[in-house]
Amino acid sequence: MKFARNLVVLFLVIYLFPALASAGYWYVRERPGNWREADWSSAGILPSPTAERRATIHVFSAATGGMKGAVASHAWIVTKAEGAARYERYDKVGWGSPIRRNGYAPDARWYSNTPQIVVSVTGDAAARLIPKIEAAIERYPYAKPGGYRIWPGPNSNTFVAHVLREVPELGAVLPPHAVGRDYLPEGRFFAVDADGMDLHATLYGLFGFSAGVRSGFELHVMGLVAGVDLLNPAIKVPAIGRVGL
Repeated sequence: MKFARNLVVLFLVIYLFPALASAGYWYVRERPGNWREADWSSAGILPSPTAERRATIHVFSAATGGMKGAVASHAWIVTKAEGAARYERYDKVGWGSPIRRNGYAPDARWYSNTPQIVVSVTGDAAARLIPKIEAAIERYPYAKPGGYRIWPGPNSNTFVAHVLREVPELGAVLPPHAVGRDYLPEGRFFAVDADGMDLHATLYGLFGFSAGVRSGFELHVMGLVAGVDLLNPAIKVPAIGRVGL
């Protein structure tokens, strides 16, 4: 009984309290009432593609809309070939064509929320990785209409996490509030990144863990992620994100 009670207390402290605190803050802050009222314009983060001649890759993440924005974010991928006159943006969405290409500005706000850069790669390294990213996008198994579920996945974050695992040279994982990132494609219980440096185990995105060079150590509970990042020292707090040390 004492062990069970300690587990409940641990769950409340690590997972529930941060989520409730984030929800309370989100409830009182000013935000659009619906998607029609939201700002979807460029946040001005990226330079003009003609001003940046080098190949570039960017992974973005922004809080989503409604009350779910208190605990969840939306991620997408942006690439640009060397000398290209435009960026290419890839999103997984629940309406229309699930892998949407250039549906929004590459650095657009999401439901009025300014995106954060998860990782950026430029120059020769980006030029080498763009074909691998495009191939990983082509291999994503939920790319057809109907291949989307808000929770526990597969959703927009499941898509981007798939690409990051397939192209580990990007050296990144999505933030803790990217709910759905831990749902493994095709119902798998285990996955190892393409370079063998990170291991993931999950029960359909509901319970699981990740461990490795990029992930550090994470515990996943109902889509909420807690853990530590040892490579870039930080604590991963459910619903809130990374707290750097």
